[in-house]
Amino acid sequence: MSRISVVGTGYVGLTTGVCFAHLGHTVSCIDVDHEKVEQLRTGSVPIYEPGLEALLSAGLDAERLDFTTDYPAGLAGAEFVFIAVGTPMADDGGSAEMRYVYDAAASIARSLTEPAVIINKSTSPIGTGDSIRRVLEENNPALSPWVVVSNPEFLREGSAVEDCLNPARVVLGSHDSENCSRVARLYENFGCPIIRTDIHSAEMIKYASNAFLATKISFINEVARICDALDADVSTVAAGMGLDTRIGREFLNAGLGYGGSCFPKDVAALTRMADDAGLHPQLLKAVADINADQRRWVVDSVARELDSLDTQVIAIWGLAFKPDTDDLRFSPALDIAERLIAAGARLRAYDPVATPAHLEAEVCESAIEAASGADAIVICTEWAEFQGVDWNSVAAAMRGTLVFDGRNAVMPAGVAEAGLRYVGVGRRAASSAAEFLAVRAT
Repeated sequence: MSRISVVGTGYVGLTTGVCFAHLGHTVSCIDVDHEKVEQLRTGSVPIYEPGLEALLSAGLDAERLDFTTDYPAGLAGAEFVFIAVGTPMADDGGSAEMRYVYDAAASIARSLTEPAVIINKSTSPIGTGDSIRRVLEENNPALSPWVVVSNPEFLREGSAVEDCLNPARVVLGSHDSENCSRVARLYENFGCPIIRTDIHSAEMIKYASNAFLATKISFINEVARICDALDADVSTVAAGMGLDTRIGREFLNAGLGYGGSCFPKDVAALTRMADDAGLHPQLLKAVADINADQRRWVVDSVARELDSLDTQVIAIWGLAFKPDTDDLRFSPALDIAERLIAAGARLRAYDPVATPAHLEAEVCESAIEAASGADAIVICTEWAEFQGVDWNSVAAAMRGTLVFDGRNAVMPAGVAEAGLRYVGVGRRAASSAAEFLAVRAT
């Protein structure tokens, strides 16, 4: 077992630290946010992530996990130091904001008294590992040569604990093969492929992976619009496509487009890197354009179904960018809500865990309450509870009859049986062919 320090306690850093402590390592997590650190010390998690709080409490009880704002204390005796701070989209709307990474590296260098392997988990532009090493060297040449390993994360919000403990692969990149092997030993019992490569390729794997998944989402949304125009069912189309192992079914779910803290900024950052290199990333730009167009298409579709949005009462079901998280960053739901408000609609909103800080809507305590008096419902997040809702109760509560399923998350037949009008994304209201096809294929 090793002594590990993790700088940053956001989704990535907190999950990484808690899971390594769960595996038996001694972990100290460092963050500059005093309030967050005090909260974590009590065993309370400031984010909604299934399974995380239980492992956090167990780590604290076993005294294998601690939290601090003091760099020297948190780094004392560390063999491995993970950098897991945020790299949000910069003010220019494209590049990644890197000051938090470099600030963390400088603080690490000034606080360490013994050599340690520095592992960058923050999603960072190609060449960041080299820049981190320069920052370390500049701030503490006595510990030169510094070793930096890129170890990109592939955690999905809502299943971050599962992804951390059971990864599909571990990617490690470094100029130092011996210390790269030391980091690999941290993961040797995870039962997954461990890819060891140069540091630039490791950094690119992260961006290329997220950009490809975003591309699949934009592709199926464009197909959905074509299906909508040509009377085909995109759910059936996606099921048929997904049976081809070269394509796969995941991320072929038509809807509102991608959001969250990763895909928007990573597609933008990779596009900016390509532009800066004198290239012309046509596909990446199209992916982002289609994603933006999808939100406009949804609002236009709702307006068309209602004839007008002015003074209409719209119930928004789901605000988080995906289910099983309270993350509202780049949420398609908030974008659509703002567009509906700008068109004159009045909103009633409900989400099981996410609470918007600034939204001109009446925030409700349940899906039925949000539907009360509504002319239409727009499903924006595919929470499981929406699939089991009593549509007869919904119909009785509503003033209108439109259910716009922006995630193709519920069965059209159940909505129609309650006397409501179902409209999906590229989906025929009477079709259950996708489910039939999937069953027959087995």
